[in-house]
Amino acid sequence: MRLANVRVGFALTGSHCTIAEVVPHLQNLVQEGAIVYPVVSYSVDQTDTRFGPARQWKEMLKEITGRPVINSIVGAEPIGPEKMLDVMVVAPCTGNTLAKLANGIVDTPVLMAVKAHLRNQRPVVLAISTNDGLGMNARNIGLLLNTKNIYLVPFGQDNPQEKPNSLKARMDLLVDTVVLALAGKQYQPLLVQVT
Repeated sequence: MRLANVRVGFALTGSHCTIAEVVPHLQNLVQEGAIVYPVVSYSVDQTDTRFGPARQWKEMLKEITGRPVINSIVGAEPIGPEKMLDVMVVAPCTGNTLAKLANGIVDTPVLMAVKAHLRNQRPVVLAISTNDGLGMNARNIGLLLNTKNIYLVPFGQDNPQEKPNSLKARMDLLVDTVVLALAGKQYQPLLVQVT
């Protein structure tokens, strides 16, 4: 087990169409021996969509991790001072979350968890899923690529013909990216084909 007793914060943000794809990789972290603390954005916490009701996702997170879901800024704040985590993962990481993180805005449980964790100089892994990664959010991705302790799951265009600005992480590379981030290394290549 590559992650035995590693404390992983795992945050879901509102790319609702990607959540089901992310869940098996959360399970892989647990199977690799990680102790996982789930965190959700307000969108995931409160929004029922055609991809599933909020309650279903939260119950699934609790069942997989064996821990209560952190769904408030107050609940996420102790992550920093208590040094609760070794690594923080945001998957999926929306364009909204990317933009706020790049600009130092902390107004959701996920952003508080990331900010609190970064104060301890520990790695954060982002698995992006955004329709404007090559548009309005391109500059924010660039800023985060050059930010200490931020690592990205390799990503690429997921639908260049119909959504030319859309970028999505290769979620199957999430666990490997976490392992390398813990060693202070970015998984390469960073830009990959997404099917």
